[in-house]
Amino acid sequence: MNASLARAGTGVAGLDDILCGGFVPNRLYLLEGMPGSGKTTLAFQFLLEGVRRGEPVLYVTLSETREEILAVADSHGWTLDDITIRELIPAEGALKAGDLYTVFHPSEVELSETTKKVLQDVEDVKPQRIVLDSLSELRLLSGNPLRYRRQILALKQFFAGRRCTVLVLDDLTASEHDLQVQSIAHGALLLEHTRPEFGTPRRRLSVTKYRGSAFRGGYHDYAIRHGGLEVYPRLVAAEHRVEVGRGRLKSGIEGLDRMLGGGLERGTSTLLQGASGTGKSTIASVFCANAAEHGLHSSLFIFDESANTLFSRLDGLGVPLRQHAAAGLVTVQQVDPAEMSPGEFAHAVRAQGGRDNAAIVVIDSLNGFLHSMPDEKFLIVQLHELLTYLGQQGVATLLTSTQLGLMGSTMTTPVDASYLADAVLLMRYYEADGEVRQAISAVKVRSGEHERTIREFSMKGGRLHIGEPLRDYRGVLGGVPEKRTAR
Repeated sequence: MNASLARAGTGVAGLDDILCGGFVPNRLYLLEGMPGSGKTTLAFQFLLEGVRRGEPVLYVTLSETREEILAVADSHGWTLDDITIRELIPAEGALKAGDLYTVFHPSEVELSETTKKVLQDVEDVKPQRIVLDSLSELRLLSGNPLRYRRQILALKQFFAGRRCTVLVLDDLTASEHDLQVQSIAHGALLLEHTRPEFGTPRRRLSVTKYRGSAFRGGYHDYAIRHGGLEVYPRLVAAEHRVEVGRGRLKSGIEGLDRMLGGGLERGTSTLLQGASGTGKSTIASVFCANAAEHGLHSSLFIFDESANTLFSRLDGLGVPLRQHAAAGLVTVQQVDPAEMSPGEFAHAVRAQGGRDNAAIVVIDSLNGFLHSMPDEKFLIVQLHELLTYLGQQGVATLLTSTQLGLMGSTMTTPVDASYLADAVLLMRYYEADGEVRQAISAVKVRSGEHERTIREFSMKGGRLHIGEPLRDYRGVLGGVPEKRTAR
């Protein structure tokens, strides 16, 4: 039988993917994270998944009341009617001076009377899934590390003898990171969240231990939405290698297709690089519109302008992207950079790239992608993995990159992604005869022969036009060309 079928699913699809199907049943697992990282939310998703599978489940709380728990569930639209909830909070009478040492501190008895009530619940309910929230209270009530470790060991043995999958939560509020439970647990997960100077908190999780089981290591971004945690597994392109057909995708503009050696080859990436306003986004949209004319799907992820602005601008050039979007052949997703992590963005691109056998994915622009997440590291590495994945799926990827400056030798590139791309289209402003004009050239195409001429490119009169090669000029790419003299 497939090992994943025997796993206890977590209720979070992305986490199940990371854990290769979920938790190994009948083991004790540790879920660590600072307050506010989503531990309780994930714990209830774990229990609700058990309810969905027809399993009896138990939630034990040492810190929150039933009313607080139900309020959290209501905020996510959950019903906890099928979850047995046991409050392990000292009663009001326990605060009396004479009773201060009667909760979790008798030296002769391993477990307090309160704990025994919970264990009796386990005997009565016979749950297959249990959540204990949280260990910080248990640590304090135990009094010393020895008693605390013995408590955890006793609970582990008790639950193991009753075929329970146990998830214990720790909010990491101790002055020192306690590794006691990590050494005892079969597996451990760590939830982290940071607060950048601007934008939403960045959240990520990692599997710090999973005894005897395969899992996807490293950090994985996640978000807390209505309905629970959404986990975005780190993309590993090598896991998705498939054999796909190649073929060419044309723009419908003869001169442009000729420059690229017949159009975009499926499974490759093309970088459109140039100053702001040179037509990079327009050319990318033209390829998407022409693909839609042939019944193929495309997806655009735009950072730098709104979808309405894009549609309006293309309407003026006779590019029917709006109509194709309305028909469902083109998906335009405006990315809010302050609200999206790199992992979530890669997940969104991957989902669209695999949707309906998408032919083209556009990321407009790399500047927006990189600048929107300034505190993130290794974005270029993540981009490389994403491009590799899309290439393996037979998707033609178009990237736009805006150079700083308008023309001449002062132009700079904030990020050099040309080595990642299979083809590079360079777009330039240049001065000629007292007029600012635009030029386009294919400076790199790995997939075959391509035209190396520099041609004039114009967007006027309601159409795009690729002109003849600029053979009468030299220095066009520098912005201020010299006109050749007749020989």
